[in-house]
Amino acid sequence: MAQDLFSLDGKVALVTGGSRGIGKMIAKGFLEAGCRKVYITARKAEACDATAAELGPQCVSLPQDLSTMEGIKAFVARYLEHEDKLDILLNNAGAAWGADFDEFPESGWDKVMNLNLKSPFFLTQALHATLTKSASQERPAKVINIASIDGIRLNPQETYSYHASKAGLIYLTRRMAARLIQDNIVMSAIAPGAFASDMNRVARDQGDQVAKRIPSRRIGTDEDMQGVAIYLASRAGDYVVGETIAVDGGVALASFGGL
Repeated sequence: MAQDLFSLDGKVALVTGGSRGIGKMIAKGFLEAGCRKVYITARKAEACDATAAELGPQCVSLPQDLSTMEGIKAFVARYLEHEDKLDILLNNAGAAWGADFDEFPESGWDKVMNLNLKSPFFLTQALHATLTKSASQERPAKVINIASIDGIRLNPQETYSYHASKAGLIYLTRRMAARLIQDNIVMSAIAPGAFASDMNRVARDQGDQVAKRIPSRRIGTDEDMQGVAIYLASRAGDYVVGETIAVDGGVALASFGGL
């Protein structure tokens, strides 16, 4: 039946940066679509624990800083104490940094590049065997990277490392997808536009003004993000390999201007 195409019944998912914003939206959507268990991780333990408690007993908090190799290894060891396989990995944890060109610091470059680009690669690598264990040609495992429309088109804000990291993640998605499909793991990406979150405070605090510059004339909702993530994570998205889907109301691909 058509609705079964979008079912995640019985699946185990892991959402990084899952305590708030887009990660929390998607974790909630995965649970509502039928996941047996959704593990969320975030750097701040209190926030991660609170979100898991809010989303219910099928959501498990495993707080961890994933910006270092040591943190990734420690996290994977903790995850394997709970599960021996993984159906869906959502690489969402991210950071941004803005500063004038002449003042942009190395710390702002390294922090953003490490979390936005390095961590998705090495976390996926560390969970490769775990993903492979649940994957088959008929039912592949899924890895979904959260990029940004700032990796597709320019944003006037001086967020140099963020732009570079998200553009890099989009192309890295393609390269990794070419390798992982050999193991029946489908990798794809989502490039969000304006969604209200702590990272996108302009959309959160000035949503009506932002909406005037979006072809769809509104900012994104939880359901907009949940819909595309569930599509890619479910049977419906099994044949979508290496693709990045812009979810932005038309800003990146159907606009004469931009935000």
